[in-house]
Amino acid sequence: MMPPMETTESIASAASAPRAETVFRQLLQDIYTGRFAQGAVVNELELAKRLNVSRGPVREAVQRLQGIGLITRTPFMKARVIKLGVETMIELFEVRAALEGMACKLATERMSDQELDELEQALHAESFKDQDAPSSLPQFDFHARVAQGSKNRRLIEALNQDNYNLLRLYRTSAASIQQRKATAFEEHAQIVMAMKSRNGALAESLMRSHIQRASQYMQHQLEEV
Repeated sequence: MMPPMETTESIASAASAPRAETVFRQLLQDIYTGRFAQGAVVNELELAKRLNVSRGPVREAVQRLQGIGLITRTPFMKARVIKLGVETMIELFEVRAALEGMACKLATERMSDQELDELEQALHAESFKDQDAPSSLPQFDFHARVAQGSKNRRLIEALNQDNYNLLRLYRTSAASIQQRKATAFEEHAQIVMAMKSRNGALAESLMRSHIQRASQYMQHQLEEV
């Protein structure tokens, strides 16, 4: 039996997939770094021109961002970047505190000495980067690295679902204040110290407290807007 012939539509769809992924990551960067401000209109035609692609990949990327809650679109209205809300933020951070606390405890028990040394080195290297340099998606994510260190596949998947991108927008917004950046680094450093001493209970407690403080800080920022 001969394999079914590919339609022109299916071929075009397959060809646009890599471009859609590139556009998706570019839009993520634009949202995280504020190039697209909260509530800003997302014009697909203008985006296609700027990124030098057809509207197909842009439409796919926008739909994906809409699916994970970073872009909203109501009937007969243009697509817009979400405006951060207090209630959604609190719910996300509550889930995050529970999951990342457990991940941190497991990572303390399961990461090798070398892996912990590398985590500490990466953390300190990140602290010396120029925070005002041209924006790009961060190469080092402390929370993602700790989650990977738990070596629990289901926990890692839970922490890296598409909702993580929504959570990251809140984190990026909170971290945009220099004072919070410095405080967050100190909290991360304390967590690593507890992990290197193999004190899982303390590491979990510090991670939960770190996330709770970030949530309180973010709530305060949102309520002032």
